[in-house]
Amino acid sequence: MSPDYTPVEKAADAIATARILDAVANRAREALRVVEDFCRFVLDDAFLSGELKRLRHDLTTSLTELPASLLLEARETQHDVGTAIFTTDEHHRASLLSVAQANFKRLEEALRSLEEFGKLRGPELGRTLEQLRYRTYTLERVVLLGSDARRRLVDARLYVLLTGASCRHPLEWTIRECVAGGARVIQLREKALSDREVLDRAREVRRWTREAGALFIMNDRADIACLAGADGVHLGQDELSVKDARGIVGPDALIGVSTHNIEQLRQAILDGASYVGIGPTFPSGTKEFADFPGVEFVRQAMAETSLPAFAIGGVNEDTIDAVVAAGVRRVAVSQAIAQADDPCRVAAGLLEILGT
Repeated sequence: MSPDYTPVEKAADAIATARILDAVANRAREALRVVEDFCRFVLDDAFLSGELKRLRHDLTTSLTELPASLLLEARETQHDVGTAIFTTDEHHRASLLSVAQANFKRLEEALRSLEEFGKLRGPELGRTLEQLRYRTYTLERVVLLGSDARRRLVDARLYVLLTGASCRHPLEWTIRECVAGGARVIQLREKALSDREVLDRAREVRRWTREAGALFIMNDRADIACLAGADGVHLGQDELSVKDARGIVGPDALIGVSTHNIEQLRQAILDGASYVGIGPTFPSGTKEFADFPGVEFVRQAMAETSLPAFAIGGVNEDTIDAVVAAGVRRVAVSQAIAQADDPCRVAAGLLEILGT
């Protein structure tokens, strides 16, 4: 502090600082409420609404360090030169999502300003606000990536997992038939082939799905997905992380994650998964599991997230009613299609049960 720093100057600085903190705190709270309302009323997403509500609560708690009376005394809206400054874009929003996007940016900017000017009151407030800003970055990514995934998977209600050996009929024919019946996503799972054979088959499946008009997802192998030009990769709990897979398949690929409990589901959402598999719901003919979270986890998951979620594990014409009753409108199936004499009919029948 300068030796010439007078009491009057000190008081003026205190008022100016309080005025800034009051304005940006209001800005942060307002923006946070907007994105919370988006997740609550537009997405109907309980998990994201809860995360944003917790962020709002933590922001409010951190700001209790600032004397409310000082902030109000420093407020001067009538003579604020910024109230008359605006750009054309400020008064235009193209969509509901654009409202959320704009307010996430507004929130991040406000938190940064709060952090910097908050340091004048001590380092602890600055550190707390910094962590809130980092949490905001994560939630922005989750909301915006999730919105893109919802758009891309809006019509994907039947997801089919196939291997060449599991199909009663040739793989190409099975794919074309089930897509004709309404399947919109095909996942290739090949555990018994060499890498070269898997890549050759993946390239064939890529061609067949593109011709049939379906998305192609590669199971586990992000490298094969990238080389074959797949639309994405699906990961188990023991496979690559979403972050590492994203570094291989790139920014535009879909990344799915299998989840077996509510904690794994929440982590997959925060990690940036494009969609999730929820299960196993019933014993499966293609994969062994030590236990089954069952229909109860399906019910939990559907109440928790609006991210595209597919009930998986033993879903077929006999068991699908139970998952529909739990709130599911998307399923992933394997044997029900692979072993069918008429995959087109089975696919259409499953979709009819799923309803709208």
